[in-house]
Amino acid sequence: MPKRISQDELDKILQVVAGFSEGASLGEIIEELGGMVPRRTLQRHLSLLVEQNRLIIEGRARASRYLLPKITGKIAGTLPPVKGEIRGELYVPISQESEEIKRAVRQPIQNRSPVGYHRDFLDAYHPNTTFYLPERIRRQLAEIGRSPAGEQPAGTYALKIFNRLLIDLSWNSSRLEGNTYSLLETERLLELGEEAAGKDKREAQMLLNHKAAIEFLVGQAPATGLNQFTICNLHALLSDNLLADPQACGRLRSIPVGIGGTVYHPLEIPQLIEECFRQILTKATGINDPFEQAFFVLVHLPYLQPFEDVNKRVSRLSANIPLIRGNLCPLSFVDVPDKAYIDGIVAVYELNRIELLRDIFVWAYKRSCSRYSAVRQSLGDPDPFRMKYRREIIDYVTTVIHEGFDKKEAAGWIARKAKQEIGADDRARFIEIVETELGSLHEGNIARYRLLPEEFRSWKDNWR
Repeated sequence: MPKRISQDELDKILQVVAGFSEGASLGEIIEELGGMVPRRTLQRHLSLLVEQNRLIIEGRARASRYLLPKITGKIAGTLPPVKGEIRGELYVPISQESEEIKRAVRQPIQNRSPVGYHRDFLDAYHPNTTFYLPERIRRQLAEIGRSPAGEQPAGTYALKIFNRLLIDLSWNSSRLEGNTYSLLETERLLELGEEAAGKDKREAQMLLNHKAAIEFLVGQAPATGLNQFTICNLHALLSDNLLADPQACGRLRSIPVGIGGTVYHPLEIPQLIEECFRQILTKATGINDPFEQAFFVLVHLPYLQPFEDVNKRVSRLSANIPLIRGNLCPLSFVDVPDKAYIDGIVAVYELNRIELLRDIFVWAYKRSCSRYSAVRQSLGDPDPFRMKYRREIIDYVTTVIHEGFDKKEAAGWIARKAKQEIGADDRARFIEIVETELGSLHEGNIARYRLLPEEFRSWKDNWR
């Protein structure tokens, strides 16, 4: 049996090659690695990286040099336009390699060559041998994602935080699709069934569908899995009353689809779509690590586009299946900028590059862990955005409480006030923070806003 090649080993080689602008020879790579990798082993690793199109080779024999491929921005797929206000250029911290990918996928679409589905991208993945997430990242996520539920029945931890998870995941997943409901409007819709005035009914349907899908995943956690029954039913719940053909809910597609905003063209042959769908689920089920499982489906389900629509939503909720079943902190995509997520997905579509989406996934998971108090360590420096608007956040929160606003009144007042006082680039993010703060208040943290227990309780009784 051949020795397993870890992603960490391959990443180290790529890092070494990246340091040579004119390419690196075999001898130079050996020297930079400190002679830790035998020559023949290194040659095999380099051949594999060339095979995977992660390196290119120029010259022959002793004159051979290895270089990182120039990213041309060949993109596959079509994404729906982002609706509503775009949040400036908020982004997540990413590596230099991801920065290059980001620049590539942001080239004008006319500069990118059309591409189709590359099945070898899926074929090249071998569960527990290939890893998209390096070992150090998997260890780190396991440490911060561990919950107090421990070895209790599947879904126990998700049930304990269910009300908050339901709102967070429904709102953030819908927001990434361009949904314009605010956080407070989402709470009123999911808790009271009240639609926001002036909003498209499809937006309310999208959020209600998320609620049903999350209830399914958490309520039936022991019986769910990365299998056809679960994924198709998840699609049926998420797409309910949103597809032109109601019969397409929960069924693999038999028609061609396009994805706006990209040059990627998904598979069109139904037999191949079904074959690749089954292959994705078989490989996903065979992965031992829950975080690798989650990221694998986040990559491959949207890339295949197995359904007529709603594929990204299915992938985001499917990524939570191994986390919910393992009583790990769920992934709610809190604070993930919509543009960053779209860039990461387009990089998979057009370049078969996972690095940018991986950076976003890891960052997003840390934010989710912090959100649900499953993490035992700091995420790093204070958020500069919150520091910038610290006084305004305090003023908005305390005004809502002193005025005794309910959720509907608060959502309207915050939106109007922010439109007058907060710049357009920062406004959506600012509103999200204020609404999140209001939803997170309890008697143990109200001192931050100089509130008395009596006035907090009086306001809380009307907060619905």
